[in-house]
Amino acid sequence: MADIFSIDREYIAPTYARFPVALENGKGSIVFDVDGKEYIDMGSGIAVTSFGIADDEWVSAVSEQLSKLQHTSNLYYTSPCGKLAKLLCERTGMKKVFFSNSGAEANECAIKVARKYSAEKHGQDCYTIVTLQNSFHGRTLTTLSATGQDHYHELFKPLTPGFIHTPANDLESLEKLLDSVKVAGVMLECVQGEGGVLPLDKEFVVGVRKLTQDRDIPMIVDEVQTGNGRSGELYAYMNFGVMPDIVSTAKGLGGGLPIGATMLCEKMQSVLSAGDHGSTFGGNPVCCAGAVSIIERIDENLLSDVRKKSEYIFKTLENVKGVESVSGMGLMIGIKTEKSASDIVKKCMEKGVLCLTAKDKVRLLPALNIPFDLLEKAVSVLVEVIEE
Repeated sequence: MADIFSIDREYIAPTYARFPVALENGKGSIVFDVDGKEYIDMGSGIAVTSFGIADDEWVSAVSEQLSKLQHTSNLYYTSPCGKLAKLLCERTGMKKVFFSNSGAEANECAIKVARKYSAEKHGQDCYTIVTLQNSFHGRTLTTLSATGQDHYHELFKPLTPGFIHTPANDLESLEKLLDSVKVAGVMLECVQGEGGVLPLDKEFVVGVRKLTQDRDIPMIVDEVQTGNGRSGELYAYMNFGVMPDIVSTAKGLGGGLPIGATMLCEKMQSVLSAGDHGSTFGGNPVCCAGAVSIIERIDENLLSDVRKKSEYIFKTLENVKGVESVSGMGLMIGIKTEKSASDIVKKCMEKGVLCLTAKDKVRLLPALNIPFDLLEKAVSVLVEVIEE
């Protein structure tokens, strides 16, 4: 393990504050480090490995496609790309999909679509995108500009112009903004993940939808972390009873392979024309084959199970001594504790449970299909660490 650490320090850009663990293999929600120590994985690669490590069906789908065609440019058609797009449209009611490689790229596409639509409908000076304070939309310069957290901006100015941040759950402030600025789009996360796992108020989300519809402003929902079953519905906006114009997603969509998707409603489906946007690896057949195996299995039985597991975690943790609050939705949960979140994560790791943080909270993002006995064991360790 020491060799892995030293090679990493010598050759990898020091952008990550890594935990002192070198993972080597695993199965489902169990992972092992290079020394053979076993851990229960309560982070799933930050909401990526939807069905856990080395899931048999996912491995089979990816391996089969890998032996056929690992890549071709988007000048040609491939079956997995079309099959995945069809699945996503049928499950959401959207009409078109653009595939990319990550959540940031999916959000970049969403921003481009909103700006092109609004420029054509309302004039070239209609380009401002409104996002929420405390939001997180990615680390490219443009999605960093969209992110409503100043500390992410400090080292990278000047940022991309054309973004305004408004308070979450404050419909009055948003309405005043929409009446005073020419706005090309409103983008939000239904649960602010990196902002502390904070769900938006339903009344606010419904109000945003009405305000944007009345003004013909595209409503963009960022489902990068909340999507693909994580919230207890296929996409988190479905918990709020709204239909966005544009939906971006990534992370759990590929089950462990890099893929992003930007879904467009009927009104937006023809905004992009040939040459307006592109991606060398977007729609990669291996990534799409993996994603098909994920989306096909996110059915009501699985989603109901996600909701039951979520209820168990909330009920177990809410009355634990040392827990100040529990927030989130589905299997996307933040726990505010009296003790330092980073200290709790470290002690859980020592006891064989891998958790995450989000700001000052402990964050749980287990695989959607984590067995209940493993979930109970991991939560009991977390409770023990919080109370000790």
